[in-house]
Amino acid sequence: MSCKVKSSAGKWTVLLSFAILAVLVSLSGQAFGQAKVGTAGAKFLDIGISARAMGMSEAYSAIANDISAVYYNPAGLTQIYSREAMFTHIDYPADINYEFAAVAFPWEAASGVIAFSFYNLRPGEIPLTTYANPEGTGEMFFANDYAITITYARSLTEHFSLGTTFKAIGQYYDNESATGWAADVGTIYDTGYRGFKIAMSIMNFGPDMKMITQEYPLPINFKFGSSFNFIESPDHLATFALEGAHPSDNLEQYNAGIEYWFHDKFSLRVGNRFNYDTDGFTAGAGMKMPFGETVEMRIDYSYQDFGFLREVHRFSLAMAF
Repeated sequence: MSCKVKSSAGKWTVLLSFAILAVLVSLSGQAFGQAKVGTAGAKFLDIGISARAMGMSEAYSAIANDISAVYYNPAGLTQIYSREAMFTHIDYPADINYEFAAVAFPWEAASGVIAFSFYNLRPGEIPLTTYANPEGTGEMFFANDYAITITYARSLTEHFSLGTTFKAIGQYYDNESATGWAADVGTIYDTGYRGFKIAMSIMNFGPDMKMITQEYPLPINFKFGSSFNFIESPDHLATFALEGAHPSDNLEQYNAGIEYWFHDKFSLRVGNRFNYDTDGFTAGAGMKMPFGETVEMRIDYSYQDFGFLREVHRFSLAMAF
């Protein structure tokens, strides 16, 4: 009798979770209708933070089995079973630097996993131009974008997980600033067969921000992804992943990627992004290094073709302890 009650409760919990996500997607549809192509602000929230994920073109929401799930799909945090920390550096064109840091740990009292993360985009000094001086006035101004987040994820049944992230957002340009908040909600359903998973998430759902007198919407994005292990053996693991996205400020976008692991220590990745403005092909590699019996270091690198603006390189360092 108790098993039937537990199964019934789990089923209703899953249905409720999907209902919540459906309501958010429906509400975000209004934002999609209001926001025209290229008009969303706080675009730094769209910058992928994981070299591992970018190596396979960020077709990652259904995999998301490490701490980078705080960005790609918060429900994925339920797949980590120890404390994890991560740092990413991204070298963008025009001397723009992007940094990401996060820490996550299982929270037994809440039967889930909690994480904290920090995002920071720093363009550095920017020449000040005016209509009268299009080549520059000789003066410089500064810009700084950041987000601070907290994430909580929990397995609602043996196969279904739900996660949510709350973000505090700030954008600063010299003496002016804009602040706001946003939320992510994600789900993962694991079929239990050859790593076949289905994921859905909505990202950056929140009210408009305001800089001086100008209001602008956030880059809301709805994603649907899946993954499947087409090679499984003691020495080899290869995963194929697909993902589709419906951003509020652009056309639908699609990602496809492959990740291959040898002895669960060395990895190679390749992918392609479709219907993006500037980039398509991605590739990367990674390795795991144990330190003692309880610590594992993970180093990942990715290359991203950025079209006319040259390539972008990502370096991620993660630690499980």
